[in-house]
Amino acid sequence: MSMITATAWVPRGFAARHPTKYDIDETELARISKLAKLQLDDAKVELEAETGAEGKVGIANGENDGLSGLKVPQSNGEVDDDLREYDLEHYDDEDEVGENGESTATFGNVQSLAYHQSNEEDPYITIPDEEDEEEKEELEVLPADNMVVAAKVEDEVAHLEIYVYEDEADNLYVHHDIMLPAIPLCVEWLDVPVGSSPDGLPFDQTRQANFVAVGTFDPNIEIWDLDTVDRMYPNAILGHGGQQDNTQDPGDSSTKKKKKRKRSKKANDDYHVDAILALAANRNHRTLLASGSADKTIKLWDLSTTKCAKSYSYHTDKVCSLAWHPKETTVLLSGSYDRTIVAADMRTPHAKPPRWAVESDVEMVRWNPHDPNYFYVTTESGIIHYFDVRNAPSKPEASSPVWKLQAHDESVSCFDINPHVPGFLATGSTSQEVKLWNVQAASGPSMVVSRNLDVGKVFSTTFAPDPQVGFRLAVAGSKGIVRVWDTSTNAAIRRAFADRVAPVKGDVVEKLVGVEDDSEESDSDEDVDEGGIETGGADDGFEDEDGDEEMAD
Repeated sequence: MSMITATAWVPRGFAARHPTKYDIDETELARISKLAKLQLDDAKVELEAETGAEGKVGIANGENDGLSGLKVPQSNGEVDDDLREYDLEHYDDEDEVGENGESTATFGNVQSLAYHQSNEEDPYITIPDEEDEEEKEELEVLPADNMVVAAKVEDEVAHLEIYVYEDEADNLYVHHDIMLPAIPLCVEWLDVPVGSSPDGLPFDQTRQANFVAVGTFDPNIEIWDLDTVDRMYPNAILGHGGQQDNTQDPGDSSTKKKKKRKRSKKANDDYHVDAILALAANRNHRTLLASGSADKTIKLWDLSTTKCAKSYSYHTDKVCSLAWHPKETTVLLSGSYDRTIVAADMRTPHAKPPRWAVESDVEMVRWNPHDPNYFYVTTESGIIHYFDVRNAPSKPEASSPVWKLQAHDESVSCFDINPHVPGFLATGSTSQEVKLWNVQAASGPSMVVSRNLDVGKVFSTTFAPDPQVGFRLAVAGSKGIVRVWDTSTNAAIRRAFADRVAPVKGDVVEKLVGVEDDSEESDSDEDVDEGGIETGGADDGFEDEDGDEEMAD
């Protein structure tokens, strides 16, 4: 099984040109050991609680056969024979010492050996590290390249795949990957450094960075540095898993007692207790990250301290989508499985925020970046709602959208708005279709093209963030494949947005760039062509429509 649940673009110029290799020094080793010990302590507490309960049940039922599987030890005579044969009685005796005071035993002088950080410092090695130069060249990310982060599950192994997209070369390849502890559900790119620098000191959070926050089935949020390759542990953990590491002193006796305390399974103000379903970074207040969880709460995290600054309980069911207002930078839009949408000012947690209701579970919420007075909501029933935030209803049941559209027959599982082309929308569905829309203020939405991009059920559709690649759309789904579609090479899109697409002489070849999943077997080269990679002029797999799509009642 292979599946991609979410993707995120990295804008040009943020990725380091030469990513660094992960180096475990004493400071990093101490941090890793502390994190590992905390995880082990938590596991022991849970195991003791479970085995203790099972033991009580067994004793109550009269079960006492725990000694039946023990082996009978050998007799003393057999042990003595072995000791004599292999001279095990002197196994722990001190090693002999030579004339210079060094041990003559195997590896006895290991402490006196010289160690060099790199071969360049070793005077006995004169051959240059050509492999290091080749690896450095392979890992190079050019300023004109984009990164695409994909949250992937493959054969029950969860990880992040970091792709590099070279637009001029129409190339997409896996740069490196990051192992995860649980199935990832959402990713959010961060332009601020989080955690500690390689020297153990806090990062300078005024500089730009290239990090990613990952939400999984675990209640912790992991934050990773995308410019470090082969990293073993995250830079920071938001939640119970990182709370003790950030706040407690290992030498404090009270700390040891707290470490043995079982993690609370009830919703609280300090950390999530269920899966992380949504993440939203505040681009104006860079150290703020909002998270929505299956525990029905929204939490606001201070990335400078990696602590939860505030917890909110606006919903009665799982919180599945979040979006910060582009202008009113403290207003957060949230959608939930309770079929409501809330627009709340995070500065006034006790105020009653406006609330809207829809006909089924919310899938995604998005502000219109070109007119922030409006926002979009997609639902499980395949409908898109377009609301005016200024017309908040007196009660949720009285919600009245500006328009609503039956976009798909099945759930609208993903949705995005082009940040550079007003009115250009992309939707994806579990029906395996990707649809592109043109929304005009006067006539409303109309479908431009519908297409099956052979990614399976579509779980992610995201437009590129840079104007140079504004028409590129990353699509991923249940087949574990990422494809980047240059929508400006589609004839219908060129007609619909003719005033925004650069004119090109001659025929335009439609471009769809992807990396095939290694587990898939392609029958022939013809099958690959039918999948739609770099097709031109063919109608296979997509449909153009000039008329309006059916509006929902």
